[in-house]
Amino acid sequence: MKVLVAGSANLDFVVRAAHVPAPGETVLGRELQLFPGGKGANQAVAAARAGDAHVSMLLALGDDAFVAQLEAPLRDAGVDAHIVRVAGTASGSAFICIADDGENSITVAPGANLHLAPEHLPALQGFSHVLMQLEVPIASVQAYAQAARAANVKVVLNAAPAQALPRALLDCVDVLIVNEGELAALAGSTTQADVSGQCAAIGIPCIVVTLGACGAWLWRRDQALIEQPAFAVDVVDTTGAGDVFCGTLTALLAQGAAFEQAMRYATAASALACTKLGAQSGTPTRVELERFLADRRD
Repeated sequence: MKVLVAGSANLDFVVRAAHVPAPGETVLGRELQLFPGGKGANQAVAAARAGDAHVSMLLALGDDAFVAQLEAPLRDAGVDAHIVRVAGTASGSAFICIADDGENSITVAPGANLHLAPEHLPALQGFSHVLMQLEVPIASVQAYAQAARAANVKVVLNAAPAQALPRALLDCVDVLIVNEGELAALAGSTTQADVSGQCAAIGIPCIVVTLGACGAWLWRRDQALIEQPAFAVDVVDTTGAGDVFCGTLTALLAQGAAFEQAMRYATAASALACTKLGAQSGTPTRVELERFLADRRD
């Protein structure tokens, strides 16, 4: 039960404000805080904390002063890191404004993440799942997916940030995870508006659509949509909640859980992540997840 996460690691520069600025607006925020982040690293930490699955991560880091702050959380979570060192380049960073209602706006400077290349993929022997996102070069994501397919390793792709994807990549994906906007972008503007129609148009056998505060949908070819309701929590910060969902879902699938159970755990983990500040610092452990779900069996 080994999961390889291939993707980004960023240092998040976070400032809280009354609301997220509109275009052209300057908002006076409060204190600045630094947190480890990046979709790949967030998902790797979530997968590791979900328990019972051995998690490795392929990532690229620069030679700046922030490297230690990005490596330590992976190590503390028990993630086996395969690090590509990029000299003369800054590590990835993200600039995040969090509104008092928990919503956020994010701008990413990819830095070393753009140097993660196809030849950096480690041997896939022993891995059951590869989990990827789109904050590293598409050519590398496609190469990793094709290598995984050739090695009979399941490919889970979180198609975020939203962008057009080559058919050669999509044909290698076993599980696609998207939000509603990303689903529409992949399905194309000419596709019918209903979720089932959009999923069918993409041509991937299994698609999970996250809906934020409304939970998630599971679509599988020739089966009815399955709805997983969200769990009500007091929201502090939604940053990284989607990443926690992806990492937890993949870890549960790697452990052999039924898809419906994996969806329930992933939805609970993303809800708990919203109750704390920081993308990785709010990620729950398996014990916290079990306790949370035990109180909500109905």
